[in-house]
Amino acid sequence: MSTKTDTNFASFSYTKSAGWSAPFPALDSHATVVFAFGGRGLESDPTPFQQLRDAFPASIIAGCSTSGEIFGDRLSDDSLSVAVMRFQRSRVSFASAPVRSNADSFAAGDAIGRQLSGIGLRGVIVFADGLNVNGTELVRGISSTLPPDVVVTGGLAGDGTAFKRTWVLRNGAAETGFVTAVGIYGDQVRIGHGCKGGWDVFGPERVVTRSAGNVLFELDGKPALEIYKKYLGERAAELPSSGLLFPLALRNQRGDARSLVRTILAVDEATQSMTFAGDIPQGSIGQLMRANFDWLVDAAGDSAADAAVGDAACRPLLTIAVSCVGRRLILNDRAEDEIEAVRAALPPGSPLVGFYSYGELSPSATGAACDLHNQTMTITTISED
Repeated sequence: MSTKTDTNFASFSYTKSAGWSAPFPALDSHATVVFAFGGRGLESDPTPFQQLRDAFPASIIAGCSTSGEIFGDRLSDDSLSVAVMRFQRSRVSFASAPVRSNADSFAAGDAIGRQLSGIGLRGVIVFADGLNVNGTELVRGISSTLPPDVVVTGGLAGDGTAFKRTWVLRNGAAETGFVTAVGIYGDQVRIGHGCKGGWDVFGPERVVTRSAGNVLFELDGKPALEIYKKYLGERAAELPSSGLLFPLALRNQRGDARSLVRTILAVDEATQSMTFAGDIPQGSIGQLMRANFDWLVDAAGDSAADAAVGDAACRPLLTIAVSCVGRRLILNDRAEDEIEAVRAALPPGSPLVGFYSYGELSPSATGAACDLHNQTMTITTISED
């Protein structure tokens, strides 16, 4: 299957058994970006990446490993989902920085921001190693060097539910331990964004009484892992992946309307602690969350509608969807329902690619700064006047 909306857009996919779904479009240029999202196992099979580099030698090739690949209204595993856009009145740039551990996160973000900062920068799309990064600190680092009107979106690479190894595309090849980003510049480019969850809180609010960065030790003075295991029951043996079913909503203080969602990356039995994708500030208020199918699907469609609403021309929009692996676990066989809800909310002919992630990067509302999110469907739309 291939989608081609006009001379500047194209999308196509790859599987090892069937190869490429369509011939490569003649869109290579220094103003072209190739977005590619694939199963982690493709790291050991560089053939499709080499073919992309051969077909698009002048272009930027960016993307990452996934917990499921989105292509059109389809969800796949161990495939490659690709979209290409050649800009006519805008320019693009690529940046990368190493992130070998959580401690490198702010510096990596700062380096990305400094590499891309420049006149006319309108948007930055980020792809990061999903395990060796603190997403909160990464976003802080990026934001520390960029003007507040620059839209920052993207996601943390996935590895199914294994949480063992992720990669990003750097120089067109799969590499672990890096953050990469694409900068888009010019007055003619339009970048829309949407971010919705569809989860609801349950159980008591608990105070984060002991934490360090993105490691949570205690809630209400009790071991955090002990509390989670109580709610998970028999599924506690499946941690950390089963923890995705019960993310944590965080508020600065009781009664705050705004909250961020955090999901588990790892557990430590010795310290009874849990490592999350972003910071868990000590003194904040945490509450467990859950969802049902309809809430998640409706929220995905709302996210796409928000991302498309600013484009008055109602033209096709190159669309990147980043959804959390936890949503996929909840939805299971209905995961494609949320993808279909996204597609239905977009203008006809919009290429849709993306991936299931270990964390989503997006502003939560128009004019807001970028945040790390978990358990959301985030949408980025790109077009040119």
